[in-house]
Amino acid sequence: MKRAHYYLALRYLGLLTILAISIGPFLWQFATSIKGPSEDVFVPDFIPDDPTFGNYAAVADVVPVWTFALNSLGVASVNVVANCLGAAMAGYALARLKFRGRAFAGVIFASSILVPFEAIMISLFLVMRGFGLTNTLTAVVLPGAINALNVLLLRNAFLALPAEVEEAAVIDGANAWQRFTRLALPSVKGTLVVVALFSFMFSWDDFLWPLIVLSDQEKYTLTIGLAYLQGTFVQNQRLVAAGTIIAVLPLILLFLLLQKHFFRGVGEGAIKG
Repeated sequence: MKRAHYYLALRYLGLLTILAISIGPFLWQFATSIKGPSEDVFVPDFIPDDPTFGNYAAVADVVPVWTFALNSLGVASVNVVANCLGAAMAGYALARLKFRGRAFAGVIFASSILVPFEAIMISLFLVMRGFGLTNTLTAVVLPGAINALNVLLLRNAFLALPAEVEEAAVIDGANAWQRFTRLALPSVKGTLVVVALFSFMFSWDDFLWPLIVLSDQEKYTLTIGLAYLQGTFVQNQRLVAAGTIIAVLPLILLFLLLQKHFFRGVGEGAIKG
């Protein structure tokens, strides 16, 4: 009995350690963002003596952080829609449609995941310049509009669709588009949530590509704006912390709202009802 209590205590200790490592820096950053001007930002006080939300207003007064956030929201939203539609169609084609070169196309999608972005960013920039899209949010959106990882996630989800159900739909006269929209998509709603979360997160957090392709400050996304903020307020870590919280808060809220669908969607693929 004592040994069982000992193992239980070790488990809780391990969980608390992981919690402190993962959540502790965020709480410290939030505490820093609401510290008053007289408090030391380098002391990890999670409950400030003189809390104030004036640092958030100060960020917005000096740097157009809300414009940056709106640009990021627009880019991320378009990427979510493009990935959910485009990756779903590509994944369904790879999983269910029969055409020459399907296996090779699957290998190409899988191989593209292994290619680091740094290896193709110059080529991407030249392509965008050739189309006259540099310094536009369209150029920020296009490279991530259909992510290969999302295509493979949806392909695996569509593969779990029972072949008998689709064969019955073919006998009933349903064409490929009808089978895709009325049969396949409703069966992978959870996976679509996963794709939407991944797309939003990767697009919202992207720094290198917007930094390369954008030159007008009014079109900066939030990640670039935060780097500009840090360069402007080197001596005021409270404002830097406030900008960081502004950037990460939408991701936290989105995940909290969709976490149930996210965890269920990782292994989803079966037909319901």
